[in-house]
Amino acid sequence: MTPPATDPPTKLSPLAQGLNDRLEAAAPAVLKMLSEYGRRLYFPKGILSQSAEASEKAHRFNATIGIATEGDGPMYLPSIQQHLADIDPKDAYTYAPTPGRPGLRAAWRDKLLKENPSLPGRSFGLPIVTSAITHGLGLVGDLFVDPGDVLLLPDKLWGNYRLTYEVHFGGQIVTFPFYEASGFNVKGFAQALARAAEGRTKLLVLLNFPNNPTGYMPTPEEGEAIVGALHAQAKAGTRLVVITDDAYFGLFYHLGGASMTESLFAALTGLHENLLAVKLDGATKELFVWGLRCGFMTFGPGDAGSCEEVCAVLESKVKGAIRGGISNVPQLSQSLVEQALGSSSIEAERKQKCETLRVRAERVDEVARAPRFSESWDVYPFNSGYFMCVRVKGVEAERLRVHLLDEYGVGLIATAPEDIRIAFSCLEVEEVEPLFEALHKAIQELC
Repeated sequence: MTPPATDPPTKLSPLAQGLNDRLEAAAPAVLKMLSEYGRRLYFPKGILSQSAEASEKAHRFNATIGIATEGDGPMYLPSIQQHLADIDPKDAYTYAPTPGRPGLRAAWRDKLLKENPSLPGRSFGLPIVTSAITHGLGLVGDLFVDPGDVLLLPDKLWGNYRLTYEVHFGGQIVTFPFYEASGFNVKGFAQALARAAEGRTKLLVLLNFPNNPTGYMPTPEEGEAIVGALHAQAKAGTRLVVITDDAYFGLFYHLGGASMTESLFAALTGLHENLLAVKLDGATKELFVWGLRCGFMTFGPGDAGSCEEVCAVLESKVKGAIRGGISNVPQLSQSLVEQALGSSSIEAERKQKCETLRVRAERVDEVARAPRFSESWDVYPFNSGYFMCVRVKGVEAERLRVHLLDEYGVGLIATAPEDIRIAFSCLEVEEVEPLFEALHKAIQELC
């Protein structure tokens, strides 16, 4: 992630200027969404492009890329390869293409189409591989966030958003209350959206569902209202970059009623020329491979007619940002995820893990709402993902967190002055009730 320079050069690289000209012709609203750094970005015609040409035409000798080879493959150490017996060395040690392995990108696009019934028939880009979602968030900042730009989020948010967008990029996060009664605050969202857009021609909106820290996924009716508010604001003339952080996608338990089961990205793609949807997701949580750091960034432009050109330009700029930042996502991680997506058993395996988490979530819902605990906390609505939150009564959450650690050996997260987050993803079913008993006892001791 490279922050914009304070004094950007007055003259752009011809390659960057060429990309900007293409974007101006295809979708001028999207060009105006770019940050100063985003306008300067391009993918250089250097070693990588020359090596790509050589890989196609250099049938005698190819001495272009910076790896060492032996025979027909990469040089490697047996002490490492012995742990990767089922992986071809070429799929482990070589550099991956900057935007990701082509087979993996195609497979993830197929997955999006299968799991989001509203998406087939809409025009959107080929997913670009990122080093998980945090890297994708940084790439969004590279392309679209200048110092002072406003990002609208619910007030129940992952703290890393502030580190990324406020500390790193100098943006300003504006929030609105996440909940209204027993669900998502759609009215408050629409009002906050209109207020944040006043006096601005560009606004970024970041929606994370299922949400971290709350574990909430909107109902279908709430989803429609969210999309409707964004559509109305785009029609009013505000250029919107809408980021859907879908890290916990697919982990839906429908506690208390049916929730959405597809990403807002599907409904936002092709919605209006003033709205660019950006989907961030990944194998990280969906395939339970956190440490592989394999995520995806997908663009959903508002105009289907210019989608192909817009996505081509934005991909070139993202490739420049990746090349200038981390070079590429590890080949081995991508190979493992690509092979998993091609497995005939992966759907059954994912379903079984989701069922395990659903049973835990149901037990948490049952225990946390027990009348005997009502004097200690209120339960925020939750229905999905890894987490749930309670609003504690009579004690400051950070003081409670430390007391739980010191006196009970229980680790929880204080996310706000009154809020405690419980990751039920880390609890066995039989551990749920003892944890909430300890939480209740600790609160009563401190009140």
